[in-house]
Amino acid sequence: MANIKRYHVNEANAWSEVVEAGDFVFLNFCVGNVGQSVEAQIHGALDDMEHHLKEIGLTLESVVKVDVLLRDAWYIPIMEKVFRERFAGKYPARKTIQTDFAHFGGLDGLHAQIDAIAYKK
Repeated sequence: MANIKRYHVNEANAWSEVVEAGDFVFLNFCVGNVGQSVEAQIHGALDDMEHHLKEIGLTLESVVKVDVLLRDAWYIPIMEKVFRERFAGKYPARKTIQTDFAHFGGLDGLHAQIDAIAYKK
């Protein structure tokens, strides 16, 4: 397992934000612009994802699968609009899940989080 690399390890909560395993990279907890509009938060989550990918030489084009967590499923059209802008036709496979977030800010805080798998070849 020497070829597995973990980045941004959170010892207190026992997780890694990014795990590189062979040809795949797994990204968790991509969030941004918490407390702003849902559209701004989705852009912020993708900005966070891009930042982590850039650290290992990848771009959004490398993303092959995402799980999008939204506080309200009615935000899906907003998320799709942002994805059309940001992925420009090179869309990853996607699953969208409605969930409540136990996050700072309460109901006015986090509304969108994205987890992803990227391919590194």
